[in-house]
Amino acid sequence: MTGAVVGLLLSSGLLLTASGWSRTRRPSLEQRLAPYVRDVHPYAVTPGRPRGVVDAVFGPSVRRAGRAVGDLLGGSASVSRRLVRLGSVTTVDDFRIRQVLWGAGGLAAAIVVSAYLWSERGTSVPVLLVICGVGFASGVLWCDNNLSSRVTAHERELLAEFPVVADLLALAVAAGESPVAGLERIMKVCHGVLSDELARVVADIRTGTPMAQAFDGLAVRTGVTSIARFAEGLAIAVERGSPLVDVLHAQAADVREAARRELMEAGGRKEVAKMIPVVFLILPVTVVFAFFPGYVGLHLTSGM
Repeated sequence: MTGAVVGLLLSSGLLLTASGWSRTRRPSLEQRLAPYVRDVHPYAVTPGRPRGVVDAVFGPSVRRAGRAVGDLLGGSASVSRRLVRLGSVTTVDDFRIRQVLWGAGGLAAAIVVSAYLWSERGTSVPVLLVICGVGFASGVLWCDNNLSSRVTAHERELLAEFPVVADLLALAVAAGESPVAGLERIMKVCHGVLSDELARVVADIRTGTPMAQAFDGLAVRTGVTSIARFAEGLAIAVERGSPLVDVLHAQAADVREAARRELMEAGGRKEVAKMIPVVFLILPVTVVFAFFPGYVGLHLTSGM
């Protein structure tokens, strides 16, 4: 076991040394052109240097592994769409690197388990390799599932905040303010994920983006049907001058009704789940308490 660990460390060091030497011997195209372009174009970006020893040694390998995981799993469009719906600034490449790190954590745990099985029970090497592969794949898939769960929680927060925001905007518009001014007023009193999305819409409008296009961007980013209808209604109202107050009140009422219906459905599912301990635990104990004294009495009577 000691010899195997020493050999693994030695081979890893040799591989890192060879890969670092090959990278320094063959600079990238960006590194070769940057000195000539920097004087001509003042905004040319200088190739970034590694932020530390760890990034210099392991950074390129982790990035290549992230690209390999992305090519193997595919679904880069799905990851990009979920990151946009989450409102995250993380890029797809950064997420792939995070997946590799999560996979490395799963691989480390699998290696510990494999070392125990090998030393204590003498498990065969193919089985240990399968355990290591399963550990790496579990870490990668767990990272992807974590992203999906975060997107789902984010959309639930958007739906929970939407009725209040729609009612406040309807009151502001009914008082004579424009939709943009109403959104700015809402941003001052509301704090949450939906207010952050509306602040982004207002920022886009202030920087010159057409109002309808900014609201369409909100509909595309969120991925929630109710908020998409809300953004489309605002865009149509701004473009055509249609009444907005009744539409906002109706949308808020629809979202509240949908939330109430979902709560009733969840309660119905929980009610079925509650029957399991009643039928298999409480009811048998009640039957035992009801019949056990009679059984004991019959036993004593027959004994006499």
